[in-house]
Amino acid sequence: MTIKFDENTGLIPAIIQDGQTKAVLMLGYMNKEAYEKTLASKKVTFFSRSKQRLWTKGEESGHFLNLIDMKNDCDHDTLLIRVKPQGPTCHKGTDTCWAESNESQFGFLSTLEDVITSRKNNPSEASYVASLFKKGINKIAQKVGEEAVEVVIESKDDNEKLFLDESADLLFHYLILLQAKGYTLKDVEKVLKERHK
Repeated sequence: MTIKFDENTGLIPAIIQDGQTKAVLMLGYMNKEAYEKTLASKKVTFFSRSKQRLWTKGEESGHFLNLIDMKNDCDHDTLLIRVKPQGPTCHKGTDTCWAESNESQFGFLSTLEDVITSRKNNPSEASYVASLFKKGINKIAQKVGEEAVEVVIESKDDNEKLFLDESADLLFHYLILLQAKGYTLKDVEKVLKERHK
């Protein structure tokens, strides 16, 4: 891998990302020696600009950053390092150096879950979601069943738009059912991760 260490400092920025959640955990700097030690030990090692020495993250706390893989950007002057963290990353005890939780995010599906939660907790007469919660678990489960059957029917035809529309309906109603039972996608993800081991 071609790496362009800074000509003046001998350092390269290293963005640390959780390999599973894809959350950005921290930013550090490496020199050539830190880079080589990281590859050899499989524990991320930085060059500490304040201490002017190599520093393996977790050497005192035990909160190591276990290396998954490393790649550089298009200009070869920034590293992206995917890791499996052991405990919080920030020296202040938070998951990330931006005090954010290191949890899976599902893009728009997470936004949709938030909307469903809001409609459940702040019902209005105009809300379809609120009306389903009002009708109870049996009605919500029935809707999921109906949408699942419609997905199966559309999968046997060649109309891709109808198939995707019904798939979206199924996923939407499934998210409602999950919340009606007190769960979210993160709970389902946890089960899938355990099965994947």
